[in-house]
Amino acid sequence: MSYHNPVLLKKSVDDLVTNPDGIYVDVTFGGGGHSREILKRLSDKGKLFSFDQDLDALENTIRDDRFTLINQNFRFLENSLLMYGISAVDGILADLGVSSHQFDAAERGFSTRSNAPLDMRMNVMQGLDARKVINDYEEEHLADIFYHYGELREARKLAREIVHHRKTKAIETTEDLKKLFSYIPPHKQNKFFAQVFQAVRIEVNQELEALKEMLLQSYKILKPGGRLVVISYHSLEDRLVKRFLKNGMFEGEPKRDIYGNYDKAFELLQTKATVPHEAEIEENSRARSAKLRTGIKL
Repeated sequence: MSYHNPVLLKKSVDDLVTNPDGIYVDVTFGGGGHSREILKRLSDKGKLFSFDQDLDALENTIRDDRFTLINQNFRFLENSLLMYGISAVDGILADLGVSSHQFDAAERGFSTRSNAPLDMRMNVMQGLDARKVINDYEEEHLADIFYHYGELREARKLAREIVHHRKTKAIETTEDLKKLFSYIPPHKQNKFFAQVFQAVRIEVNQELEALKEMLLQSYKILKPGGRLVVISYHSLEDRLVKRFLKNGMFEGEPKRDIYGNYDKAFELLQTKATVPHEAEIEENSRARSAKLRTGIKL
């Protein structure tokens, strides 16, 4: 089962592992690249717990007494670890978004490049899929998804066209969906369809809500001095991560004292996000949009 090289592998694990005897969590196991690198840095006393909700990822499990793979969405981070008697950890790594394997598995419906059933579920056991979103959601709800998750300015128009078309024929496949918007100029199609698919995928998998829940739980279970390392791939994710690392919030402003100071949740390891070198982008095109941020719990 093909999984591309993990993005920003050395940098992310360098930032993460500060105690070889510690307990670490990789909340996005995928092909196991980051997890294998973390295990190389741990002593015999160290432990690694990894999460993945995708059943395909279980085939990559690592035979190592220090390693446990948990088949769960990372939004259940805290409770899942408590089941193993773990209430505090030294570091948490999250490599967000869709794995290259999920994009490459045409039948999953994530890719704009191949015709497949409208699915896009990271957890194939869940009920909601892309077909239900496109065919059952009300026009206003669809427009909100395209606007907020796809950052598409013509969101209302797109939703109206989908609702008008599905009255006569259900939209079943990725190609059915793309045909509705065949009028988009060829030079704009790649970006446009990437935004449409991203919006639907985020809704299907509740990605931003799950991310917020995981970040809040990460802060609770990290030991003081513990590290949270997050690699994101689009501005919606990165904005949430950046704000959370800055002040422990996703919106609004923190309470300040009379001097204008506020309690920080994390100290940033670097003030600016780390981005991949050109050589890594050439090797793995998925790295192009990656941004890595690391916070040290205060």
